[in-house]
Amino acid sequence: MNILVTGSKGFIAKNLLVSLRRRNDLNIVEYDLDSNPEMFDELLYNADVIFHLAGVNRPQNEEEFQKVNADLSKHICDTLRECKKKPLVLFSSSTQAILDNPYGRSKRIAEEEFIRLSRESDVPVAIFRLPGVFGKWCRPNYNSVVATFCYNISRNLPITVSDPNHKIDLVYIDDVIEAFLQVMDRKIIPREDGFYAIHNIYNITLGKLADTIHFFRESRKSLHLSDFNDPFIRRLYATYISYLPTDDFAYFLAQRIDQRGELAELLKSTHLGQIFISRTRTGITRGHHYHNTKVEKFVVLEGDAVIRFRNILGHDVIEYPVSGKQFRVVDIPPGYTHSIENVGQSDLIVLFWADEIFEPSNPDTFPMSVFQEK
Repeated sequence: MNILVTGSKGFIAKNLLVSLRRRNDLNIVEYDLDSNPEMFDELLYNADVIFHLAGVNRPQNEEEFQKVNADLSKHICDTLRECKKKPLVLFSSSTQAILDNPYGRSKRIAEEEFIRLSRESDVPVAIFRLPGVFGKWCRPNYNSVVATFCYNISRNLPITVSDPNHKIDLVYIDDVIEAFLQVMDRKIIPREDGFYAIHNIYNITLGKLADTIHFFRESRKSLHLSDFNDPFIRRLYATYISYLPTDDFAYFLAQRIDQRGELAELLKSTHLGQIFISRTRTGITRGHHYHNTKVEKFVVLEGDAVIRFRNILGHDVIEYPVSGKQFRVVDIPPGYTHSIENVGQSDLIVLFWADEIFEPSNPDTFPMSVFQEK
């Protein structure tokens, strides 16, 4: 199947092309501003599916709205009529097509051309009126508030929030691409109004959007995770991370260092508790305490250790030998005093999980030796 993608160097097209290239049943042709315009009609003749994504929304003069958004769409329609071919045409329009501004009017004219082509020539046409699209590879400081906020905040640059209470609708790029591919594979149908829709639409105020992205930036210091059970937060965080400067992917954790070794907190979550990691010197024992309610999991990543338990109401000591060669998880129940001893010949590295974030004012941690005094 021959696929033509116009506007192939744009944000949506870049993501679409990645997905299309994962398939081995497609012959993909790209068309953009630097392509040979004399070849365009031939590309239209040969296409089985046309993803018409070319467009402008921040031109230097308003005439470009008509030239690129409206006239190019009309040319596609006229050419398909002339060659009497009926490829599937998917057109990315905008929710602004209902507005009376130069951009909206140009998109509405393009929509009308494709609707007329479908009605008069029986060419299958799918029109998506997209709200703001966010995700990786969108151009910042241009026309996407999400891209601009993510880019600037990740670099500690200022942002402008004109009205914190202004609400915007957003769709995620992967959801857009998935819908496009479903149309290509004839798996979805239009709404009653004839337009196709992205089902996952997120509504958020500009103030909340800015605050959330600032929280992402500060999470490297606070170690607090957002609620990734919220699909919008998960997608927004992925978008934010994609805008990090390439020399800022890595960061150091604050370490607590004493004669036993080092310990560092890694992640904290009000929903999932916290994760931390320690390095312990040979012969050193950590722990000898119990918890009333808090539970933990220990995983030795490197070295050899013995984890010991004793029910605080009992006498018997239970031992679990563990090694980084096995990645064995050991649960730490409440009401058991416990310890972990490095019995190896090198540093012991352990990953810990606790079901709640450590609060110094209410630590739920009480010292008690695993070994009872005689």
